[in-house]
Amino acid sequence: MDSLTHLALGSAIGIVVMRGRTAPWKAALVGAACNTLPDLDIFMNHGDAVSNVTMHRGDSHALFWLTLISPAVALVAASLFRDLAQYRRWWLMVWLALIAHPLLDAFTIYGTQIARPFTDKPYGIGSIFIIDPLYTLPLIIGVIVALSLRNTKGWRWAAGGLFFSTLYLAVGVLIQSHVTRLAQDALHAQGVNADHLLVTPTAFNSVLWRIVAVTPDRYLEGFHSILDRDRNIAFDSHPRGTQLYDAMRDNLSVARVVWWTHGLFKVAERNGRIVVTDLRMGQEPYYSFNFVVGQRQSPSIVAVTPTAFREQHGLREGVSWLWRRMLGEKLAPPR
Repeated sequence: MDSLTHLALGSAIGIVVMRGRTAPWKAALVGAACNTLPDLDIFMNHGDAVSNVTMHRGDSHALFWLTLISPAVALVAASLFRDLAQYRRWWLMVWLALIAHPLLDAFTIYGTQIARPFTDKPYGIGSIFIIDPLYTLPLIIGVIVALSLRNTKGWRWAAGGLFFSTLYLAVGVLIQSHVTRLAQDALHAQGVNADHLLVTPTAFNSVLWRIVAVTPDRYLEGFHSILDRDRNIAFDSHPRGTQLYDAMRDNLSVARVVWWTHGLFKVAERNGRIVVTDLRMGQEPYYSFNFVVGQRQSPSIVAVTPTAFREQHGLREGVSWLWRRMLGEKLAPPR
């Protein structure tokens, strides 16, 4: 999730766990810092664009390692505020604020390696977009009111924010399950046998959902709004670049993208450059993660150090389409 959400989530956890045992601003400050701490790995350089993207949310997001460091972080916080008498409460708060970060991230589609060092499998439920105001706003409101009130019951506002944001998270999982069933029925009716199926919300909402079905040589993209008047889902079909993938299969960077995306990728040639794309984040033809992994030197392909680029689209046109499609208007996506 975005940094503002993590700050708000950590602050709410801090205020609720400490419950007036220390000044609310102290609890909010430590909680916000702890919930932000795992994302500091973004400043680490792992050598190339693919490694940097796929190793983000790695060890720093592992529940085991965060649990292991929580006593030391709590000791620092309690010592800083000269409150060692309540060390155990600080420890509980710090631990919850730390592990809440990767647990929330696991609900996005990016992929979070929460089970390291036992496995490096990236988990991504994909039931919430990485920025969703309806999740974040209750947290912000609860924290602001809790910090503004000058009594011992202000923490209840932060608790209310946590309750409503968590409820929204749960509702997103239920909607995702519903849309997944609709997508499976639609694909079956169209005679499509998908190897991989992705159902994830579009930007900033849980109303309009994007569906990607991957077959051995193609991928299909469709959209469904919970405000649609029917269950019909239209899909656009696109080539995956199977032959190019076969030529680059042994490339370590390509293999890592395949692992990271759980098979939801495509390979294409653009002006002599071989590009592998993560199909999970973005929508056709605008994707967040594209990696140049090879260069055509006819007739062969030469591997290159991976570089990343993001495809830009018209913001106004995209927002207009998103809003109208959310409301159930059957529109073709902007290209």
